[in-house]
Amino acid sequence: MVPVIARTRLSALDLLTEPTEPRDRLWRNTRHFRSAMTALGFEILPCDPPIVPVMLRDPKLAQSFAHRLRDKGVPAVAFSFPVVPRGQDRIRAQRSAAHEIEELDRALGASAEVGRELGVVE
Repeated sequence: MVPVIARTRLSALDLLTEPTEPRDRLWRNTRHFRSAMTALGFEILPCDPPIVPVMLRDPKLAQSFAHRLRDKGVPAVAFSFPVVPRGQDRIRAQRSAAHEIEELDRALGASAEVGRELGVVE
């Protein structure tokens, strides 16, 4: 039992000393996407995770929005009741450390275009 505990403690120390660059890039990407979507006029739930809920509040609108984003090469999934409460329909945009800012900006441009087409943003 003692060797297992010692290995666990050493593994935890390894995590603390590993480079934080991937995690830093993930949070940079999340902040970039979140702030740009908000500036475009989208309703974003106030939370910090890399999964960014874009609130559309209508199941047909959420499905249409996700479909149009996919047509533009941007992966998107719509969530409606019973997965989320009624009136809380949304698409989920998930960022990762692997995304480059240019990829995020392409997704932002597609979101703005679809948002204007569907009357979600001006």
